Amino acid sequence: MSRFTYPAKLTPDRKDGGYVVTFRDLTEAITQGDSVEEALSEAEGALQAAIEGRHEDGLDIPVPSPLKKGERSVATPVTTALKAAVYIGLREEGISKSG
Repeated sequence: MSRFTYPAKLTPDRKDGGYVVTFRDLTEAITQGDSVEEALSEAEGALQAAIEGRHEDGLDIPVPSPLKKGERSVATPVTTALKAAVYIGLREEGISKSG
């Protein structure tokens, strides 16, 4: 589900080591990891939490921006992507949680 695959920037943490991960489309999603692999794994969870938080708060879930040089693609877990797709569809149709 590329609709829920977002560009992530990994920035080396020169002070503490490892990498800090940020998402320009979902600025509230920030995490870190000691290695690139760990940082990307943690990024999935941060992305999931950001999307679920937007759903709970009734906020828009943005369309992912195109990948820029130096960024990595991070996909949300499938269950989160499916819930988000339903949420977006309901919002587009003007249907609220309460019916």
